[in-house]
This record gives sequence, C-alpha cells and structure tokens, in this order.
Amino acid sequence: MYHKKSTISVLLLSLLLIGVGCKNELDINQNPNVPTYEQGTPQVVFPAGVIATVGKVGGDLTILGGIWAQNYTQSALSNQYKYIDAYDVKSTDFNASWNVLFTSGLKNYKFVLDKSRASGDWTYFLMGAVMNAYTTAILVDLYDKIPYSEAFQGLNNLEPKFDDGFKIYKDLISQIDTALSKDFTAITCSVAGTAPSYKDGTPGFVASDLVFNGDIEQWKAFANTLKLKLYLRMVNAQPALARTGVMDIINSNVPLLTSDAGVSNNVQRSTTENFVHFSDVLGKDNPFYEQNIRSLNTPDNIRASRTFASWLVENGDPRSFFYFGSLAPNSVNQGDYNGTDASYQTAKVFVQTPTDPVLFISEAESYFLQAEAAVRYFNGTNAQNLYNSGVLSAFAVTDNDGTSFVANGGAYAFPNAGTLEQKIEAIIVQKWASFPYGCHAIEGFFEKNRTGYPRTSSVYSTDKNYVPGQFVIAKNSVLPSGQLPKRLIYPYDETSRNSNSPAIVPSTTGVWWAR
Repeated sequence: MYHKKSTISVLLLSLLLIGVGCKNELDINQNPNVPTYEQGTPQVVFPAGVIATVGKVGGDLTILGGIWAQNYTQSALSNQYKYIDAYDVKSTDFNASWNVLFTSGLKNYKFVLDKSRASGDWTYFLMGAVMNAYTTAILVDLYDKIPYSEAFQGLNNLEPKFDDGFKIYKDLISQIDTALSKDFTAITCSVAGTAPSYKDGTPGFVASDLVFNGDIEQWKAFANTLKLKLYLRMVNAQPALARTGVMDIINSNVPLLTSDAGVSNNVQRSTTENFVHFSDVLGKDNPFYEQNIRSLNTPDNIRASRTFASWLVENGDPRSFFYFGSLAPNSVNQGDYNGTDASYQTAKVFVQTPTDPVLFISEAESYFLQAEAAVRYFNGTNAQNLYNSGVLSAFAVTDNDGTSFVANGGAYAFPNAGTLEQKIEAIIVQKWASFPYGCHAIEGFFEKNRTGYPRTSSVYSTDKNYVPGQFVIAKNSVLPSGQLPKRLIYPYDETSRNSNSPAIVPSTTGVWWAR
C-alpha cells in the first residue's frame, strides 16, 4: 500500500511560513503549492511529516491513550468513545492513524533522509532520523510488527513484509547514531534570536523546524533522549542490551533534553521554547481539541476518570484544577458510561484549549527516564534529584509548584529507603501523572504495559477498599475477565491488501517489550 506518489504530501502549509520561489513561467496544469517529487526539498517536506505525526499522536492516539491510561473516561452524557472505554477496538477503528503515520509521516521522513543524505545536509538528516525513529516506534509500540525493511518501495513491492519489533528498534537506534555522528560544523547556531544559517551563507532551516526552531543542539539532545527511552523499553525482553545501551548514554555524558520536545504554544518557561504553532482557528488548532471538541461541537465526551481524579484528590495535588477545573472534581468510574450515579451528571470534563502543545518527549519525561536509569544501573546515584526535577517540571507546566510534594515527608517524596521496584513505581506513577499535559497520554498506556505501574486494583473503584490511582477493569469491558488491552488490532486497510500481514493478535497480548 505504500506507493511513491508523484506529488508530495504537504499538510497545513499556512502553518509553515516558508517562502517558495517560483519560475517566471508556470505550467498552469501544475499546482505550485503541490510540488512534484523531483521538485521537493527537505525544507518543504520535513514539516509536513512532523504535522502528520503531531496530528495523530496528538489527536486519535491521545484520546485512545488517555482513556486506556485512565486519565479520563467516556462521559455518561454522550456516546463518542464507548468502544474505546469498553476495549472494543476493532480492525477498522484506527485505520486513519496507521495510514497517516505511514504515508504522510514515515514516507515524508524517508524522502527527507534520502535527499539530505544525497546532498550532505546533515541537519535535516538528523531531524529526519529522529522524527522517523519516534514515529516508527509509536507504531511498533501499538502493533509490535510493522512493515519496515520493505516499506516504501512503490510498485516494486506492494505487499511489504512485517518486521520484528525488536529488530526495528535496533535499526532505529543505529540510524540515530549514524545521524549523530555527522559533521554539523557547517551550521552557525542561533544567537540572541537570530535564525540559524549555514556558514556558506545559505539561509537557515528555522522556518521549517516546528519543533526547535532551528536549534541543532536541541535536536541532538532529543536524539539522545529518544535513544534512552528506546533502550529502557527493552528492560524486560532484552535486559543485557538495555543495560549496555543505557549505561553508554549516561556514561558518555551526552546532552539530554532539559526542555520539551514537541509542537508548542510558546509558554515562556525557558529560552528554548518554540514559537506559536497552534491557534484558535479551524484546522490550525491543537489536534486533540480539534477532534474532541471543535469537530464534535461538544465538550462533553471526555470526563475525569475516578482512577486519576481520586489519586490527585487523595494527595491534595493542585494539578487537579489544571486538568479538570476543580480541586475536588466529580468523576466517572472508568468505563461506567451507562451508570446512573447522580454525580456523573456533573463530572468534570478534561480541560482543553485550541493552543495546547503536543509533546513528543517532555522535560519531565526526560528527567524521569534519567531517574529510572540511575535506579536500575547506577545504584541510585542522583536518582532523587532527577526524580524531583521531573516532578517539579510536571507541576511547573500546570502553573504549580511541587516543592512541598517532593520534600521529605511530602506526598511524592522519593522512597530513598525503598526497594528497586518501589523506586521504579514512584518514578512511573509520577510519569503517568505528567502525561495528560502535552497530548501524549499514549505514553502512559505504554508504560503501564512495560512496568505494570500504576498497579491494577483487585476491586472496582466503587469498592471501599479501592486504592486511588490503581487501574481498574472498565465497567463495560468486552475482554476476558480481569484483562486490560495491551495493543491495537492490525488495521483492516493493511490486512485486506497485504498478504504478508501477520495473523490477528488479540489486544490482550503484549508487544515484544511488554512485561
């Protein structure tokens, strides 16, 4: 299904602010806004790929992830996401995410990699490698095996084989390493707000970099942090490789993210924040807001899940107001959309705005990754400081101060005297609580499957013995008793056209790295 088309997919060009030169005479049969493959450049195609990744990770998969990570749940007053909340996701439900991430995301990143490799433009080569790895890993984490080594061969191979997820991960890391090894001395980095440029005078690439506005050092930090995440995903299935990879990253003292990586709304928390990319305009707003509120013309579909809301209230966590507009929000027991509890009528909606950012890796997540690495492989050295930095960052983006929470005796104080598992649990639960910000709640779902945290309750959240924050089996689950979803079913658009598609795997079967 992956054809190399004669035109390049370029989405939402009004966002990109890229000037395009034109010939004096134009072929009136060729749309100048849709260049042919031969006319394409990494400058034009790269942001199109980023927008595709943003649109699906920050839209469809944020809805799926936030519900399956039990940050929010289907409202009892509407019907839109009942199938997700009941774990009744079928092969026809997420075709659009699969198709867009492949054909508008990965296909465009391949174009950027091929063109930049040929020209020796290592800035776009690094940017393309990082975004290709991030987007590919999302698909692997959702489906396990995907077309990879034989993908995008056009008419030469219309039915690419599906590759093993672990082999794909290893190749993605290799590609990142190759990109990081290139010579970036041709770049004159931005100084005092000046756009980056090449030393030969060629204009810089800031206009088409929606993530870091042309800061190549930030791209290096993103690349290293993404590698750290990929290695930590391997801790269950490939423990020796995970250990070696993580220790190499930390011991080499390479830069890791100390700010958010994503498409931002320019909240001025640091000098590295991005320019405004989302606005309160149809088609230019945050994709979660666009899909869940603007397109459906109602804010009522997603409401506070008792799983998450009860945990926030139990700990006196002020982020509850940022997420739900209340410090003590009424909430819906996960998946109880047919319930008659009177409080469901006033359960708080999840607060969204058109200019919310979409993050790939947040500052908080970067610190939590480093804290986990310290606990697992460095005898806990500096783990508490890294953990505290993660919690403080997660509070700061919601305009709150978490200092008292991480202080000795605080609700989220790091368990220095605890076991290895207790320390990992503390890190992962705080990471889970940070993911609703920045539209990357899908990571909470992934981390639950990798680590088992937050824990799964033995009782439903209406029981007096329920522990706030523990996952429950959704009230209307269609899965076998006691089971939670761990993957998506292969999309019909692929299995109906590709005879090399694997046999359908139940959604309760973990992907290759799952615990």
